Amino acid sequence: MHYPIFKSIVNTVQTQLGKRGIESNKFKTWEDSKINAIGLELEVGLSNDSSFVDALSINFDWDSFRETQVARKLEGMHEHPFLKIEKLSEVEVSPTIDVEMTWVFDIEACQPQQNGKEGNYRIEQASKWMESISKQINDLLKNENLITRWHIEIEGDEHGKYLSAINLISYFQYELSAARDLNDLQKHVARRLQELLLRGNRVISMADSILKETVAA
Repeated sequence: MHYPIFKSIVNTVQTQLGKRGIESNKFKTWEDSKINAIGLELEVGLSNDSSFVDALSINFDWDSFRETQVARKLEGMHEHPFLKIEKLSEVEVSPTIDVEMTWVFDIEACQPQQNGKEGNYRIEQASKWMESISKQINDLLKNENLITRWHIEIEGDEHGKYLSAINLISYFQYELSAARDLNDLQKHVARRLQELLLRGNRVISMADSILKETVAA
């Protein structure tokens, strides 16, 4: 299927990253025709910018129903191919784009081994700084309508249990119905991307500050 509106969103994201000098480790679109869905996977490496966060990934999820809904409202989109498909035009959905932002933590830097210690001290220490980060994020994003959660995986070695994956994930939804035409939509996406990047940097800075204090303790 052909998604000109989502393609415009992808091009806008790529252009804005270039203007900011941000190089991505991954910039990949995907499509699943079975569920009429499409998306963009973006990942930015942070090894030079953070001592404890390896990468920031941002995933944008879209589908043919939302593509059709936005095409109805935008000027100049009367020839959009989806408007000719009856089953797509009949469905009423909210013209929002789903965004998933993930901070990928460095498991080694966040859980240093300590000489002479055994057992599950690494998990116990991690639970403390994860709780501190969660509290500060709730304050930072208290006016946002979003969900934030931790995704962790646990393994063990001869020294005890530790976290083999530490990811902080936030879910956002952005309304796109206010755009008048494709140019207006691109401006809207550019503003939203700037907000996401600023929010991402605030969380990274906050997490670094908490971890420097906790890990050194």
